[in-house]
Amino acid sequence: MGLRASGLVVLFLFSYLTLMVETIGEAMDASWKLKARCAFGKREGTKSIRECLWQYDIDMMTLVATRGRAFPLSMLNGRLKCPRCGSTRITVVYLPPSNPTRQAATW
Repeated sequence: MGLRASGLVVLFLFSYLTLMVETIGEAMDASWKLKARCAFGKREGTKSIRECLWQYDIDMMTLVATRGRAFPLSMLNGRLKCPRCGSTRITVVYLPPSNPTRQAATW
């Protein structure tokens, strides 16, 4: 029972620490992945336009090298621009590691 309880504590602590990631440096250390996509819709004012379908897996090492480890994740949406249509409406999806027990073992 003691081993099972300690495993639950480790899993709980990992879940708690995952929620505490606030900077891109911390996200890189925790092996997070980031995906970006253009959120520019099908309308520009009253005119219908073609929807931009650009999406990209963001390279964390390049992001940290260009923005710095202390750059907040919350500010990332406002700093990106779609290379296809030029829109600043970018949606960023933050993906924590899918296997928390493996990540907890590498700390």
